[in-house]
Amino acid sequence: MTLIIILVIVALLVLFLIAKYNTLVKLRNNRENAFADIDVQLKQRHDLIPQLVETVKGYATHEKETLERVINARNGALGAKTIDEKIVAENALTSALSGLKITLEAYPDLKANQNFLQLQEEISDIENKLSAVRRYFNSATREYNNAVETFPSNIVAGMFGFHKEMMFDLGEQRATLEEAPKIKF
Repeated sequence: MTLIIILVIVALLVLFLIAKYNTLVKLRNNRENAFADIDVQLKQRHDLIPQLVETVKGYATHEKETLERVINARNGALGAKTIDEKIVAENALTSALSGLKITLEAYPDLKANQNFLQLQEEISDIENKLSAVRRYFNSATREYNNAVETFPSNIVAGMFGFHKEMMFDLGEQRATLEEAPKIKF
Protein backbone atom coordinates (compact mmCIF):
# COMPACT_ATOMS: atom_id res chain seq x y z
CA MET A 1 0.00 0.00 0.00
CA THR A 2 2.76 2.47 0.91
CA LEU A 3 4.52 1.58 -2.32
CA ILE A 4 1.41 2.62 -4.27
CA ILE A 5 1.21 5.93 -2.35
CA ILE A 6 4.91 6.59 -3.01
CA LEU A 7 4.47 5.77 -6.73
CA VAL A 8 1.44 8.08 -6.95
CA ILE A 9 3.36 10.90 -5.25
CA VAL A 10 6.37 10.39 -7.56
CA ALA A 11 4.07 10.26 -10.60
CA LEU A 12 2.36 13.51 -9.53
CA LEU A 13 5.74 15.13 -8.96
CA VAL A 14 6.94 14.03 -12.41
CA LEU A 15 3.73 15.33 -14.01
CA PHE A 16 4.18 18.63 -12.15
CA LEU A 17 7.77 18.95 -13.40
CA ILE A 18 6.73 18.13 -16.95
CA ALA A 19 3.92 20.70 -16.86
CA LYS A 20 6.18 23.46 -15.48
CA TYR A 21 8.95 22.60 -17.95
CA ASN A 22 6.53 22.70 -20.88
CA THR A 23 5.15 26.04 -19.69
CA LEU A 24 8.65 27.51 -19.53
CA VAL A 25 9.47 26.20 -23.02
CA LYS A 26 6.26 27.70 -24.42
CA LEU A 27 6.99 31.06 -22.81
CA ARG A 28 10.59 31.05 -24.10
CA ASN A 29 9.37 30.18 -27.61
CA ASN A 30 6.73 32.93 -27.41
CA ARG A 31 9.49 35.43 -26.53
CA GLU A 32 11.64 34.26 -29.43
CA ASN A 33 8.66 34.48 -31.78
CA ALA A 34 8.01 38.02 -30.57
CA PHE A 35 11.60 38.93 -31.39
CA ALA A 36 11.19 37.40 -34.84
CA ASP A 37 8.43 39.99 -35.42
CA ILE A 38 10.89 42.69 -34.40
CA ASP A 39 13.49 41.25 -36.76
CA VAL A 40 11.14 41.68 -39.72
CA GLN A 41 10.69 45.37 -38.95
CA LEU A 42 14.40 45.82 -38.28
CA LYS A 43 15.27 44.31 -41.66
CA GLN A 44 12.95 46.78 -43.38
CA ARG A 45 14.52 49.64 -41.43
CA HIS A 46 18.03 48.42 -42.27
CA ASP A 47 17.10 48.30 -45.95
CA LEU A 48 15.72 51.86 -45.93
CA ILE A 49 18.53 53.55 -44.03
CA PRO A 50 21.12 53.48 -46.85
CA GLN A 51 18.54 54.96 -49.23
CA LEU A 52 17.73 57.74 -46.79
CA VAL A 53 21.39 58.46 -46.13
CA GLU A 54 22.22 58.60 -49.85
CA THR A 55 19.30 60.93 -50.47
CA VAL A 56 20.38 63.23 -47.66
CA LYS A 57 24.10 63.11 -48.60
CA GLY A 58 23.52 65.17 -51.69
CA TYR A 59 21.94 67.94 -49.64
CA ALA A 60 23.81 67.68 -46.38
CA THR A 61 27.47 67.31 -47.13
CA HIS A 62 28.52 68.84 -43.80
CA GLU A 63 26.37 66.29 -41.92
CA LYS A 64 28.87 63.58 -42.91
CA GLU A 65 29.72 62.62 -39.31
CA THR A 66 26.05 62.11 -38.40
CA LEU A 67 25.42 60.10 -41.55
CA GLU A 68 28.47 57.94 -40.86
CA ARG A 69 27.24 57.34 -37.30
CA VAL A 70 23.91 56.12 -38.68
CA ILE A 71 25.59 53.79 -41.19
CA ASN A 72 28.01 52.45 -38.54
CA ALA A 73 25.14 51.82 -36.15
CA ARG A 74 23.22 50.06 -38.93
CA ASN A 75 26.21 47.86 -39.72
CA GLY A 76 26.58 47.04 -36.04
CA ALA A 77 22.91 46.10 -35.89
CA LEU A 78 23.26 43.87 -38.94
CA GLY A 79 26.23 42.10 -37.34
CA ALA A 80 24.49 41.35 -34.04
CA LYS A 81 23.79 37.65 -33.58
CA THR A 82 21.96 37.03 -30.30
CA ILE A 83 18.73 38.67 -29.15
CA ASP A 84 20.62 40.57 -26.43
CA GLU A 85 23.25 41.81 -28.92
CA LYS A 86 20.50 42.90 -31.29
CA ILE A 87 18.72 44.81 -28.54
CA VAL A 88 21.90 46.76 -27.68
CA ALA A 89 22.75 47.39 -31.35
CA GLU A 90 19.24 48.50 -32.23
CA ASN A 91 19.18 50.94 -29.33
CA ALA A 92 22.40 52.45 -30.71
CA LEU A 93 20.86 52.64 -34.20
CA THR A 94 17.70 54.27 -32.90
CA SER A 95 19.84 56.81 -31.07
CA ALA A 96 21.86 57.53 -34.23
CA LEU A 97 18.67 57.96 -36.26
CA SER A 98 17.26 60.40 -33.74
CA GLY A 99 20.46 62.44 -34.15
CA LEU A 100 19.76 62.89 -37.84
CA LYS A 101 18.23 66.36 -37.87
CA ILE A 102 17.80 68.39 -41.01
CA THR A 103 16.58 71.97 -41.04
CA LEU A 104 14.43 73.39 -43.77
CA GLU A 105 16.44 76.62 -44.00
CA ALA A 106 19.67 74.75 -44.69
CA TYR A 107 18.18 72.35 -47.24
CA PRO A 108 15.13 73.85 -48.96
CA ASP A 109 15.50 71.57 -51.98
CA LEU A 110 15.28 68.48 -49.80
CA LYS A 111 11.73 69.39 -48.82
CA ALA A 112 10.69 69.03 -52.44
CA ASN A 113 12.54 65.74 -52.94
CA GLN A 114 9.79 63.13 -53.26
CA ASN A 115 12.22 60.27 -52.68
CA PHE A 116 13.29 61.81 -49.35
CA LEU A 117 9.71 62.44 -48.29
CA GLN A 118 8.69 58.89 -49.15
CA LEU A 119 11.69 57.43 -47.30
CA GLN A 120 10.94 59.63 -44.30
CA GLU A 121 7.35 58.36 -44.21
CA GLU A 122 8.44 54.73 -44.58
CA ILE A 123 10.97 54.99 -41.77
CA SER A 124 8.44 56.71 -39.55
CA ASP A 125 5.93 53.93 -40.29
CA ILE A 126 8.52 51.24 -39.51
CA GLU A 127 9.47 52.98 -36.26
CA ASN A 128 5.80 52.99 -35.22
CA LYS A 129 5.52 49.27 -36.04
CA LEU A 130 8.76 48.62 -34.15
CA SER A 131 7.33 50.37 -31.12
CA ALA A 132 4.31 48.07 -31.20
CA VAL A 133 6.30 44.85 -31.62
CA ARG A 134 8.77 45.94 -28.92
CA ARG A 135 5.84 46.26 -26.52
CA TYR A 136 4.68 42.76 -27.46
CA PHE A 137 8.23 41.40 -27.08
CA ASN A 138 8.61 43.02 -23.66
CA SER A 139 5.25 41.60 -22.61
CA ALA A 140 6.33 38.11 -23.68
CA THR A 141 9.68 38.59 -21.94
CA ARG A 142 7.98 39.80 -18.75
CA GLU A 143 5.68 36.78 -18.74
CA TYR A 144 8.65 34.45 -19.27
CA ASN A 145 10.75 36.18 -16.59
CA ASN A 146 7.85 36.00 -14.13
CA ALA A 147 7.61 32.27 -14.68
CA VAL A 148 11.37 31.84 -14.29
CA GLU A 149 11.46 33.82 -11.05
CA THR A 150 8.27 32.80 -9.24
CA PHE A 151 7.76 29.79 -7.05
CA PRO A 152 7.43 26.88 -7.82
CA SER A 153 8.40 27.22 -11.48
CA ASN A 154 11.68 28.86 -10.45
CA ILE A 155 12.79 25.49 -9.10
CA VAL A 156 12.13 23.82 -12.46
CA ALA A 157 13.73 26.77 -14.28
CA GLY A 158 16.87 26.40 -12.20
CA MET A 159 17.01 22.66 -12.78
CA PHE A 160 16.79 23.00 -16.56
CA GLY A 161 18.84 26.16 -17.15
CA PHE A 162 16.08 28.67 -17.81
CA HIS A 163 17.17 32.17 -16.77
CA LYS A 164 15.86 35.72 -16.74
CA GLU A 165 16.05 37.37 -20.17
CA MET A 166 16.75 40.94 -21.24
CA MET A 167 13.91 43.30 -22.08
CA PHE A 168 14.07 45.55 -25.15
CA ASP A 169 14.61 48.46 -22.81
CA LEU A 170 15.47 51.91 -24.07
CA GLY A 171 16.98 52.90 -20.72
CA GLU A 172 17.74 56.57 -20.36
CA GLN A 173 16.69 57.23 -23.97
CA ARG A 174 13.12 56.08 -23.23
CA ALA A 175 11.57 59.55 -23.09
CA THR A 176 12.91 60.64 -26.46
CA LEU A 177 12.62 57.30 -28.21
CA GLU A 178 9.09 56.27 -27.28
CA GLU A 179 7.89 58.07 -30.35
CA ALA A 180 9.16 57.53 -33.86
CA PRO A 181 12.14 59.70 -34.79
CA LYS A 182 11.14 62.88 -36.54
CA ILE A 183 13.39 64.21 -39.21
CA LYS A 184 12.80 67.95 -39.18
CA PHE A 185 13.39 69.99 -42.26
